[in-house]
Amino acid sequence: MNLQKVNFKNKEGQSLVGRLELPVNQHPHNYVIFAHCFTCNKNLAAIRNIGKALTSNGFGVLRFDFTGLGESEGEFGDTNFSGNVEDLIAAADFLNGNYNAPTLLIGHSLGGAAVIYAAAQIESIRAVATIGAPSNPQHVQHLLHSSLDEIAQNGKAVVNLSGRDFTIKKQFLDDLESKTLPKTIANLRKPILVMHSPQDNTVGIQNAEEIYKAAYHPKSFISLDGADHLLMNKKDSVYVGEVISGWAKRYLNIDDSKELLETEHQVVVSLDFDDGFTTEMKVGKHYMIADEPTSYGGNDFGPSPYDLVSAGLSACTAMTLQMYAKRKGWHINNVEVHSSYSKTHALDCEDCESSNTKIDTFHRGIKINGDFDDKQRARLLQIANKCPVHKTLNSETQIITELVE
Repeated sequence: MNLQKVNFKNKEGQSLVGRLELPVNQHPHNYVIFAHCFTCNKNLAAIRNIGKALTSNGFGVLRFDFTGLGESEGEFGDTNFSGNVEDLIAAADFLNGNYNAPTLLIGHSLGGAAVIYAAAQIESIRAVATIGAPSNPQHVQHLLHSSLDEIAQNGKAVVNLSGRDFTIKKQFLDDLESKTLPKTIANLRKPILVMHSPQDNTVGIQNAEEIYKAAYHPKSFISLDGADHLLMNKKDSVYVGEVISGWAKRYLNIDDSKELLETEHQVVVSLDFDDGFTTEMKVGKHYMIADEPTSYGGNDFGPSPYDLVSAGLSACTAMTLQMYAKRKGWHINNVEVHSSYSKTHALDCEDCESSNTKIDTFHRGIKINGDFDDKQRARLLQIANKCPVHKTLNSETQIITELVE
């Protein structure tokens, strides 16, 4: 993906820091703003995974730190829920002024409640998705229950949340008291997707039911069965991103004719610092993932680079055989090509004990389903060896590499 660091001002003139993720070699068809959970920040692994799933489906995604959190300016103790909503509006204004107005808001936990309020105030928003969101912002108070008396008496208290100390002031609780989410949802009248885990021990599943009941159609609910509140399992967060991408496209304007940027390259890959071997690829107009097996330190989320080369050989072989057979008037019911890569000794090596005699070798097995005599089958084998990828792998090739801006 194309990852950019961005800065914009909140209502008080303080700098908010975010990351704008854009698709590889593609104009975003829509822009998304992601609101993180209470006391979290933009770099939570689940948020990054959801963002990558969205960018691989053509969305541009802005994730940023709310005031007083992460890299953004301000004191967290002076912020409140209303301030989070104002930060989202500032983010929308930033996108509208520098790129395109956002059309989709996604919020996780308390961020889910914030995007519902923000969606009612941002005209460009066409759809909203919540993940593990409370049906009322006051739900946050249960995280602070042991400090509520101290906050009431002293006006503030230092609260430890997820191993970190935060100052919570009485104005924060007063602000939560003033918010009535069900009424806001009922008046929203925009498509909403509610995603929640039945096993969420932080924000119970009944919150999803209350949000869903308060909303008008079109509304959807997806159960994140087995997931925890923070979506710590990567498969859960990737799933969330893929589902939101597919759901949102039903309600957003997507002009396929303007999606692709002109490029001289047929294949573009993108790999971030934290991704290990899991690599996003844009192959022509198609999106894929490459990876390494777990035995090599990868996640095995996609084929390895050599698997992809082998796949190209197999695909080209099958296409070439079917094309030749049709031109000859022969009927191949099905052709199955198995290819694998390894380094093995050359067939005519003179010193096979030396490791230097090992060469790159593709093993290919071809199964042809059809009524052919021996002469025809021999000819088809000859044609298989003439497929373009086979010729390329057997020929002298050159790779011209340059650094580009």
